[in-house]
Amino acid sequence: MISILILTKNEEQDLPDCLESVKWSDDIHLYDSYSDDKTVEIAKQYGATITKRKFDNWAAHQNWGLTNITFKYPWVLYIDADERVSEELKNNLLNFDINNKEFAAFEIQRRDFAWNGRWLKHAQISPYFLRFFQPSKMRYERLVNPVSIPNGSTSRLNGYLDHYPFSKGFKFWFQRHLSYADMEATMRLEDIRKGIIFSFKKALFSKDFTEKRYHQKGLFYKMPFRPFIKWLYMVVIRRSFLDGKAGMTYTTLQAIYEYLIILRTKELFKEN
Repeated sequence: MISILILTKNEEQDLPDCLESVKWSDDIHLYDSYSDDKTVEIAKQYGATITKRKFDNWAAHQNWGLTNITFKYPWVLYIDADERVSEELKNNLLNFDINNKEFAAFEIQRRDFAWNGRWLKHAQISPYFLRFFQPSKMRYERLVNPVSIPNGSTSRLNGYLDHYPFSKGFKFWFQRHLSYADMEATMRLEDIRKGIIFSFKKALFSKDFTEKRYHQKGLFYKMPFRPFIKWLYMVVIRRSFLDGKAGMTYTTLQAIYEYLIILRTKELFKEN
């Protein structure tokens, strides 16, 4: 058996379906940022263990959780309330050898779904995430969209983790990404101050997907016309148009998000 870690903040709408998808585990941990709705009450109905901490930033929050929460099992599956464990993934997790010492973490493929229920197969930029790991061998960096840093080798586990980012509607999506843009801009400013150098070699050829994505993102932030480049990349390279109207709408939303980061970065430059 394995342990489950779910991060929450006012997730009464999405949490029940999330918990239903992991109720086969007898060690579910809800890591809550002081929700003021029925999130904790719902989790208790499923027998989850509750841990509360005020949210500061993603990396610090996640690192604290892995260090201070006592899990029953040596392997943990980390998911968000708007994600669901597919049947195939569930079976592979149940059959997993928890005494495995060859790897520190496993990548799981995530499927992002649009508001109309369509899988954004082509529009989705980052399909693999290190979500199944030994907590003692995992840490995170970056204030938002944190990078997973495993202490050891990694592999992939078959089965999908299904994600519904528009479950609360477009308004919530925009509000969340406004806060993400603020943290992304803050990190951009810090990178400049520290003189961090990102590697073209690692961005193009690293076999570690997480490392590759980290350097790609760092280099991408230095490019002019980022929103347009991202839109063009998603349409031409990833062929997001194959996902229909949902794919093109999502592509445009991602370009807008990039522009929000640029605007907020300029504001921070002026403020500092």
